[in-house]
Amino acid sequence: MRRALIALGVGLSVLGSAVVAGPAQAATTLVVPLAATVTAAQEVARFWLADGAANLRNATPYTVQTEVGGERLPTDFVPDGPQGIIPPVAGSAPPVGEAPTTSGKVFFIGSDLRPHWCTGTAVNSKYRNIVATAGHCLLDVEAPMGPLATWVFVPGYAEGATPSGLYVGKQASVHYDLDDLRDHDRDYAFVNVYSGVVSSSPDELTDVGRLADNVGGQGLRVNQPLAATADVFGYPAGPHPDGGQPYTGETLERSTGSTFSTQVSGLRVDRPIGVASPFTGAGSVGSAWLADYHSDRGLGYLNGITLSVADTDGDLRYDTGISPYFDSDLYTVYRDASNLWTGSIA
Repeated sequence: MRRALIALGVGLSVLGSAVVAGPAQAATTLVVPLAATVTAAQEVARFWLADGAANLRNATPYTVQTEVGGERLPTDFVPDGPQGIIPPVAGSAPPVGEAPTTSGKVFFIGSDLRPHWCTGTAVNSKYRNIVATAGHCLLDVEAPMGPLATWVFVPGYAEGATPSGLYVGKQASVHYDLDDLRDHDRDYAFVNVYSGVVSSSPDELTDVGRLADNVGGQGLRVNQPLAATADVFGYPAGPHPDGGQPYTGETLERSTGSTFSTQVSGLRVDRPIGVASPFTGAGSVGSAWLADYHSDRGLGYLNGITLSVADTDGDLRYDTGISPYFDSDLYTVYRDASNLWTGSIA
């Protein structure tokens, strides 16, 4: 039985003039409550920030569903709905080198009651408060699909630091089919977070403002032909099948590779897409695939989210990231998330 989840029947609509209008698409958004009250959100923030952010420092990469079987396909990927574009927005924090300020880690408590993390990304929205990540970094696929507990986002995370604050999740929007059918064509989540906080004293939280105002927000593209290349940003950790461990998960990594149609075994997913990427799976689940990324601005268009990785040539080294295709259903879920205002907890 799902735990405290609310199903909403919705259809495709246009967000201003940014999206090309087209026929309505049947879709369903599932609203997932997280820290629904200010008091609950304050408790979550203090849990992660207490004792010099000990729980952030002690968290380990999430290792659920980090590897699938896969092969590249020669076929073209044909969009099946109206194309849509949401533009990116710059924040007050400038990009450092080639790294976008929008990327960070999402932290939560897993089924083992221990702290874990995936990768997440700030996305532009009306209230500047949305984080995109893999759906199974929000819903617990090892349990009856309730939310993973104590969920927060830390953009620019490195070794316990919260350079732009810590953002507590208030609620999330996912596709009903991920929860009900475990359909990984819908393995994405858009999480509304409260304004960020830092710990100014052991018992006091100080507000640092809205997420995208601080770090910016990536744009979004749906129903697009596959991009020639995508820049993937994430925090990979863990070994390749051959035992090599080139990544620590401590710092944000970037890979650039071609995108292509793919076929996956081991998961229920009919229309996955792939990107050439050497990222290992643990920690990089939830990584952003950015099309038309500009290093000087740290901005591009979110057009994929890593749900798992694959070794497609059998050399015991991962070479491909796997994402759901961004279609009209994904836009509907994003659109519904974009209509929630969250506010401050400090």
